[in-house]
Amino acid sequence: MTKLMKIASLTALILLVSGCTNQVNLTQPKVPKIDESLEVVDSTSIRSIPDMNAVAFEWRKVDDPRVIGYHFYRANMQEEGTKLKLIDTIKNKYTTHYVDVDLKPNTKYVYKISAATDGEQESRTTNDYVVSTLPRFEGVSFIQAISNLPRQIKIIWRPHSNERVKAYKIERTSPESTEWENLDTIEGRLQAEYIDEDLDDNVIYNYRVTAITFDNISSSASAIVKAQTKPLPLGILGLKVTNNLPKKIALSWQASDSSDVIRYNIYRSSNSDSFFRNIKAVNAQTFQVEDFINEDGEVYFYKVSSVDKDGLESDLNINSTMGATLSKLNKPIITLAQIQGERAILNWQPGDNRAVSYNVFKTIKENFFKSKTIKFEGITNLRYEDKDIIRGVEYSYAIQSVDEFGIVSALTNKTELVLPKQKELN
Repeated sequence: MTKLMKIASLTALILLVSGCTNQVNLTQPKVPKIDESLEVVDSTSIRSIPDMNAVAFEWRKVDDPRVIGYHFYRANMQEEGTKLKLIDTIKNKYTTHYVDVDLKPNTKYVYKISAATDGEQESRTTNDYVVSTLPRFEGVSFIQAISNLPRQIKIIWRPHSNERVKAYKIERTSPESTEWENLDTIEGRLQAEYIDEDLDDNVIYNYRVTAITFDNISSSASAIVKAQTKPLPLGILGLKVTNNLPKKIALSWQASDSSDVIRYNIYRSSNSDSFFRNIKAVNAQTFQVEDFINEDGEVYFYKVSSVDKDGLESDLNINSTMGATLSKLNKPIITLAQIQGERAILNWQPGDNRAVSYNVFKTIKENFFKSKTIKFEGITNLRYEDKDIIRGVEYSYAIQSVDEFGIVSALTNKTELVLPKQKELN
């Protein structure tokens, strides 16, 4: 066999390791039983080709008829020194090629080979044969991480030039952990992008990429790159909420300082610190809204958030602002209710400085089971005289305040008045 053919044969062995060997687990060997009369493998005939995780061997076969195969011994010189262990037995003496696999890159190993019989005897071993596996191949030559994306970071790299590469392993560290976390394995040598999603806002992450070959050899890790996720938009400033408008609450604020805000969300709750519900959204050019309540004296709490073009929303963990609709008026205070002559006279005090007019409710008792009520509106004085009364009929009166917005107070308690019947003359 020519030297060129031998090298080609060894290279083919490395590439087809899965079909060439059937390694056993390393065990502590028994003390070899040496038969000095057995032919020894010629140390000078051993040739090898190292790869990153394998070494291919070739040697001259032994002609001794008692020999049926070969024992292979090995030690990792960086971890075990020269303490060799039996790693495999080749059971055909005509086999003169062997590939040792699953080795560590850039590591020095020492080997010995002995001729084996069908019993426990074996020949003396060869001299120490030292070989080093190849260092890991270089990692990707270019890598970049892109910042300021919403809750995600994009990593791009240049596809590896080694055509044996089949995939890339993506790893990450975060501020919470300095340990590298395996995120994903991206298949395909020409693949050159990965997007890491569901990240925290405004956080810096570190990344590295490792190329992996078809025979599961890993390259050196790439350079470490870092990127930062996009921060949440800044919140609005100076939220003001009214408490003096009828049946509505008006909100106003100053714009967020973030330049890419596209809208504001308005939240409302009847509780100051929980159960806030989004009731309205307005565009980024709107800085005031009205919340129509249609009830008097209703109290609500508000928060306003900013939302940017990527859908990120400012922090809602902020204090709320209280607002209220204009309350009902205090009812007036009746100071006089009596019959004078043929009239019912009512005097009262406002009870509330918002009152601009009053309603008087007159109830006429028609019989034991029936009565009717008449409402007199728009009374601006603090006195009412009712001349439309009949002797012997029971009347009751109640008064209600009204403000400029038409908000009314509760009714006063009813005051009953009766113009007695005149005595009949005999």
